[in-house]
Order: sequence, then C-alpha cells, then structure tokens
Amino acid sequence: FFMTDLPKTPEQWRALLASKGAEPLAYEVTRQAATERAFTGRYEDHWAKGQYHCICCDALLFDDSTKFDSGCGWPSFYKSAVAGAIEERVDRAHGMVRTETVCAQCGAHLGHVFPDGPAPTGLRYCMNSAALQFDPQDKG
Repeated sequence: FFMTDLPKTPEQWRALLASKGAEPLAYEVTRQAATERAFTGRYEDHWAKGQYHCICCDALLFDDSTKFDSGCGWPSFYKSAVAGAIEERVDRAHGMVRTETVCAQCGAHLGHVFPDGPAPTGLRYCMNSAALQFDPQDKG
C-alpha cells in the first residue's frame, strides 16, 4: 500500500478490515485507539514462527524472534522488525501518561510501549492482536 491507496472514511476502513478477516474490534482498536481486553486476542498465546504485520496496511512490524511472554495479556515484543516502522506518541488518556505506538505507514493504533521489557532493549511493545496480521514463516 502507498499512503494514497489507504482508505479515507470509516466505512472504507471497516470494509478493508472485514475483507481481511480482521477481528471484530479491529476498527475500534486501529482507528479509534481502543484496547482489547487482556488475554482475549488471537496472538496473545501464539508462538508460531513468522512475522506480524499491520492489519490496516500490511507494513511489517514485528518478528516472532522478538516476541516474549510478558504475562500482561497482550502480545509483547522487545523490538520492532524494521527501524522506523513504529511511531511513538505521548498518550495522556485515562489519567495516565503512556507512550502510544502507531503504524508509521498508516497511523493505525497498535498499543503502547513500556520500559520494563527484557534485554537487549529493555522495552515491552504491548500490542493489540486486533491491530496485527500474522504471516507464517512456513506457508507449506
């Protein structure tokens, strides 16, 4: 996708997500910064080899080799797969100050990043499964 190819209206985003078999909450999560409930997302306890892409624009975001079990209830990674794939923004919602993560290509809300992850980065990218699409390493 190029930025000019991306949907513009809520209806277009909903249609695109539906065509990809996205989770029911995908629109609310990616376009309205909602959060799925802990331990409910399809990738929270998913350990197959492969890569995680943005459900909205297919940008590569994470690789299975950086996924870890943080116990927080959402898929967690200690590093993005590609430098610059994820943009960070200050999030002051819900009476907290957190670092929101969004897809640098299409602006989809992904989740948040926290400074309590494992080495080598010390980061925990806490992502919503509804914002991700998994591409298995072995498609056979």
